[in-house]
Amino acid sequence: MKKSDLKIIVGGLSMPDMIISRRFLSSFVTNTRLMGVVGLYINWEIETRDGFLSMHQYFYYDAEEFGFETYKAIYGNNVTELYIVEQTLIGGLGGDKIDLLEDEASTILQLFAEGSHTLSVNLPGKTDEYSFILDKKIEDKEKLIEVVMEKMCGPIESNYQIINYFLMRCFAKDFFAAEFLVMGDFEIDLFPEYIASTLCKNSIKRIKGGNISIYNCESLIEEEGRYDLLFSEVSIENFKVVAYTKKTTLRISPPEAGLLLSRPEFVTLYEITFDPENFDELMAEATESAMVTAHENGKLHLAFNKNNAHVNKKEYRLNEDVYGLFYVTDYGQLIIASYTKQGIRALENDLKKTALNNYLMETGKFEFKEPILYEFVNSDFDDFEEFLDFIKFE
Repeated sequence: MKKSDLKIIVGGLSMPDMIISRRFLSSFVTNTRLMGVVGLYINWEIETRDGFLSMHQYFYYDAEEFGFETYKAIYGNNVTELYIVEQTLIGGLGGDKIDLLEDEASTILQLFAEGSHTLSVNLPGKTDEYSFILDKKIEDKEKLIEVVMEKMCGPIESNYQIINYFLMRCFAKDFFAAEFLVMGDFEIDLFPEYIASTLCKNSIKRIKGGNISIYNCESLIEEEGRYDLLFSEVSIENFKVVAYTKKTTLRISPPEAGLLLSRPEFVTLYEITFDPENFDELMAEATESAMVTAHENGKLHLAFNKNNAHVNKKEYRLNEDVYGLFYVTDYGQLIIASYTKQGIRALENDLKKTALNNYLMETGKFEFKEPILYEFVNSDFDDFEEFLDFIKFE
């Protein structure tokens, strides 16, 4: 999952005029590097002319396109501010928080900056607030890079998982991470004719077992609105890629890609019977860790799974990291959607457990052969049922 164009608007204290000293307190990193995005947090105790103060730093890194993209610092211990920033930046990444030592945290931030340099993007925010970390001399840095990569990548549980991660990183041209999954010396940029691409779907078929297992892979990638099927062979030994062979490629049309990615969508429609002053607060409670985006006729809350288990499958789909969608329309409707029957039941039950349920009346349940909620979100309609009546006659 990737962070949207969200703006973090919080108050809080500003950077002190003079920092006399800093003392490292704690740090963590999300073990989501193989997904292409990472969140890093560092907590310092700083000494100023007015005494001691806690400094919380949040860093967000996108290995594929934007590099070290977002930086936010909070001075003091305002719990609400800390929660908002953390949920906005890393709440939807689907990983665990892994504790770090000071040199490990510094090494990771330096890797973020090196990644930005490779992508030719500028460092974000007030660089003077974290330049002391970038300038720090780290002993035995090469060894530490191996340590922090282990922490950022997390455990590998199956051959399917390592294949999906490996191909995802290769197609994204993120070879630094892809090489972490490799044992041996062989070429991994087998499709140089493609720019950095998104792995939308990957189907894996084992063709040989034993100590070295061999798999055929059919990968649907997307690059700037174009779709291709890439066929390859990947060999795995002890959860490492030991061979990678290119087979063939096939350009397909967007409608053909749509058929390959097609899946059902289950939708429940509610009327909002009363609009309390704290409705946004109630929605935040019902959709904890969700990413919120504003649209012309409402707000979309995109709730992600708490882990990236969707990568550990014989058939990987990019959008299976989504737990559910909640769309609040300006017309006074709440629409929830999931790609499975179990998922929509879970969303309904989640709503029943919150105070928001007191303001909702269920008015319809729908099952569609392919997702349509995004079509509604991006349409000119503000009433879901009117939208359904319209598309029936298209």
